[in-house]
Amino acid sequence: MGEARAVLPGDRIARAGLLVWAPLCLSLGIGAWFALRIEPGMAFYAVLALAGAGAWAAGGAARRAGMTGRLGWDNADLARMIAHGAALAALGFLCAGFRAHQVAAPVLDFRYYGPIEGRVVDIDRSARDRMRITLDRVVLRDTPPARTPERIRLSLTDQQAPPPPGSRVMLTGHLGPNPGPAEPGGFDFRQAAFFARLGAVGYTRNPVVIAAPPPPASFDATGLRLRLGRAMREAIGGQEGAVAAALMTGDRSGIAEATNQTMRDSNLYHIVSISGLHMSMLAAFVYGALRLALAAGQATPWGRRHAGRAVHKAAALGALAAASAYLWLSGGGVPTNRSFLMVAVMLGAILIDRRAMSLRTVAVAATAILITAPEALVTPGFQMSFAATASLIMLFPAWSRHADRLPWVLRGAAMLVLSSLIAGLATAPIAAAHFNRSAQYGLIANLLVVPVMGAVVMPAGVIAALLAPLGLSAPALWAMGLGTRWMLYVGEMVAGWGGSVVAVAAPHWSVLPLGGTGATVALLVLHAPVRRGLSRCAAAAGIAAVIAAAAIWLGGERPALLISADGGAAGLMTALGRALSRPAGAFVADSWLRADGDTASAEAAAARPGWEGGRAMRVASLAGAPLVHLTGRTGAARLAETCAAGGIVVLQGRAPPGAAGPCLVLDEAALRPSGARAGWVRNGQIMWRTAAEMEGERLWTSARVRRAWGIGAGAHRPPAAAHPSKGGRRPGRKGMAHADIPAGAPDMPASGLAHP
Repeated sequence: MGEARAVLPGDRIARAGLLVWAPLCLSLGIGAWFALRIEPGMAFYAVLALAGAGAWAAGGAARRAGMTGRLGWDNADLARMIAHGAALAALGFLCAGFRAHQVAAPVLDFRYYGPIEGRVVDIDRSARDRMRITLDRVVLRDTPPARTPERIRLSLTDQQAPPPPGSRVMLTGHLGPNPGPAEPGGFDFRQAAFFARLGAVGYTRNPVVIAAPPPPASFDATGLRLRLGRAMREAIGGQEGAVAAALMTGDRSGIAEATNQTMRDSNLYHIVSISGLHMSMLAAFVYGALRLALAAGQATPWGRRHAGRAVHKAAALGALAAASAYLWLSGGGVPTNRSFLMVAVMLGAILIDRRAMSLRTVAVAATAILITAPEALVTPGFQMSFAATASLIMLFPAWSRHADRLPWVLRGAAMLVLSSLIAGLATAPIAAAHFNRSAQYGLIANLLVVPVMGAVVMPAGVIAALLAPLGLSAPALWAMGLGTRWMLYVGEMVAGWGGSVVAVAAPHWSVLPLGGTGATVALLVLHAPVRRGLSRCAAAAGIAAVIAAAAIWLGGERPALLISADGGAAGLMTALGRALSRPAGAFVADSWLRADGDTASAEAAAARPGWEGGRAMRVASLAGAPLVHLTGRTGAARLAETCAAGGIVVLQGRAPPGAAGPCLVLDEAALRPSGARAGWVRNGQIMWRTAAEMEGERLWTSARVRRAWGIGAGAHRPPAAAHPSKGGRRPGRKGMAHADIPAGAPDMPASGLAHP
């Protein structure tokens, strides 16, 4: 029996293939969980767990059948992979559900104005270039702990200096629920905030009072990170220092929004945010330096006595320690954890005498991330990171076979150009789908900047960190400043070239899952085939899925009408692009225009023909029927007269009783439960889709679902502090801050809450 197994390659291929296929199988289960429109119950999870266990057992039975000869080896391996793949998909679904309940925390479902108290745990900048603070251990007046968010985020005034991390602060401010999508199917900030345990966002116009300073004996990573970042900014100066601080500590609070925009337009934005590139560069430098030093040390008498020790393994341990320190200092966010895990797996492969760069090591890292943080699957960072890494690893064998044909002086440059091109092609569709933009000259910018990053910036940062306790870090920081200055120069130069940025319309929600799955299947069957005929069919199916995704994207139709969740903005598609009823609601408008693939500003879109009338009453036509947008204090009073003509009336506010007529009124009562609306014209009729329909009732969207699971349980009536008589002026429908939305988010979420 043992000899029979030795000559049959099927089992070997299946064992290798199951590992590299595991991330895809897990992703299918996780994706199915996120795609649900209703929250699964415990009974469903229990049944799925039993089914997954049964599938895994069936895979084991198929393997035993192959060993005993009852089933051919090829058939046994195929049955085993299918059964185990189904079990892994079930595991992915269960991991997503477990993670959601693990991070579940109370979410504010009412508007609050009053005293706020909490501990500062993070400081950063918003998309509007305003300083903002994140608080935990939050206390809100008249709000029971069971309903108080675990974390909140507040934007400060331009004149307000941020308090030190770790301090306990008191202030008076506005808070509101996390905003939903700007349009049906758009980026849902509520989902991202839920997994970050961020229960409310808001702003304050009042001074922030420090109630208690940070504990003097605490060795807090956040405080250390911000102190080091401030020291680096002061030592290097300008935006060069701010970028250097961001690269080494993750503190991006000093980077101006103009610099961020320049980096986006030149496709260098990934460089100013700690990712796998930085983690791998730091680990590679430490590994190389330690290995060189240890090898040189073997020439000494002490080294000759220990010459048998594995130098490369000791260097790998040192690099792993350096990467761990980098992870701790940078704050340990999900993207940084993902990067560290991938580097740790590769260094671990060196320790156990395996290839550091292989598809199996990438699969191990991806599997670990998907099991521990399934929400990473739907983030652009995870998708782009693994797409680039996997594509480069698949390129490496072909490069190794043909590199010797080039002169040695050209090999490094050729490898850099080719790897940048391959990684760019692999990540370009993902970036375009998430960010609705494509940097045309990004390859040139990265070719000019990435070598400087690896050869100057990151090594200088490591040397500066080692010399800082001795007070000798100035030369290293000077060298690091030269590197970041070069980065900014290249970014400004490339961003200034004509046509550097091309807007891309947002694809249908199915494009990325379909295209990503198809591309992954097609590439994996080339790496770990099961059978020749089956592999060809699987590769053909994968390529067909990619083509179908591209066709859906190219043939997609944007909505003829978009209405914001509060009725404060409406956008009508015209021959010249989307015409806005008013330039208000900048985040909503910018999100719509970006999803349209339109580079116009909100002011320019509001000036387009399509709407007529005064500021408080804008009139247009859709599908042959009148379309009216009423805003301001007189909007409700004009509703009855306007509605008499029929059509659609969008009212910012609540319609008075009995004011409706033969028209469709979309007021606060209609829009609050539905969220943003989108309309398409089909055969002279308007087909509606709402954000609520697309999102469904999930833990992050429905207070009823959260209460059913015991999350934020308590009286549903808002506390007294939300009312003017008890806690100050209750914020109106325009009261909350969109400044809280992270700069560079895939799609700036929009609610009816715009910063005043």
